[in-house]
Amino acid sequence: MNADFVGALAKAARPLIMEVKRRDADGRDLLGGRGVAETVERFEAAGAPCLSVVTGHWFGGTEDLLTQVAARTELPLLRKDFLISRRELERSRELGASAVLLTAKLLPASVLARLTDHALDLGLTPFVEVADEADVAAVARGSACVVAVNNKDIATRERLPADPHRGRALLPAVRSTGTRCPVSASGITDPEAAAELIDAGFSGLLIGTGLLRARSVGAWCAAFDTARSASAGSTG
Repeated sequence: MNADFVGALAKAARPLIMEVKRRDADGRDLLGGRGVAETVERFEAAGAPCLSVVTGHWFGGTEDLLTQVAARTELPLLRKDFLISRRELERSRELGASAVLLTAKLLPASVLARLTDHALDLGLTPFVEVADEADVAAVARGSACVVAVNNKDIATRERLPADPHRGRALLPAVRSTGTRCPVSASGITDPEAAAELIDAGFSGLLIGTGLLRARSVGAWCAAFDTARSASAGSTG
C-alpha cells in the first residue's frame, strides 16, 4: 500500500479521488452488479491517484469493504466514515487506510485537534471535511491535512442537491489553513463542472456517485480532460 495520500493527489495528472460506495444517500445501489475488484480495476484504469472507501452505514458501507479494496490495490485509501475516536483511527490503519475522514461539523475543535494529531502520529493523512467558516477555523495543522469542502449537508444525510458555490466561497479560507490540497467533495456529477472546480483553484475532487453511475469511467475522465484543456486554452 502507498501511504502518501497527499503526494499521490498533488502530483496526479487527473486529481480525482474516486470513491467506492455501495449505495447512494437514498439507498439505491451504485455498484450495478459489479464486484469490488471490477470497480477498483475500472478506477485504476482511469488513472485514479487514490481511492475513497465509504464504510459508513448510511451508504451500505462496512469495514469489510475497506479490507476488500485494500487487498486489490496499492493506491492510497481514504476511509470515509464518521470517525470520532483514537481507536477508530487505529482500526482504520489496521484495515489498510492511508487517510481518515474527520468531520469538523461533528467534532468539537479540541477533539478535532487531538484526532488530527493522533492520525498524523499513526502515519495517516487527516482528511478534514468542512462546510462553513466555523469548520475551517477549527482545522488544526492544516499544512499536514487535506481540507475538503463538502458540497452537501450531512444534517439532511446528504439527500438534498449539492451546493457547488459553497466550495468556491470557502476556498480562500480553506487555503489559509496552509493545506497543500484543498478538495471539493460530493455532488460532482458533470465532467465539465468538475473541470471548472479545478480551474477555480481546487487541487483535487472527490467523486463517488457521478463516476459509479457513469456508463464509462474512461469516457467521463476523457470529457474532464477535454474541458480542462479547453479552459487552459481560453486563458492562455
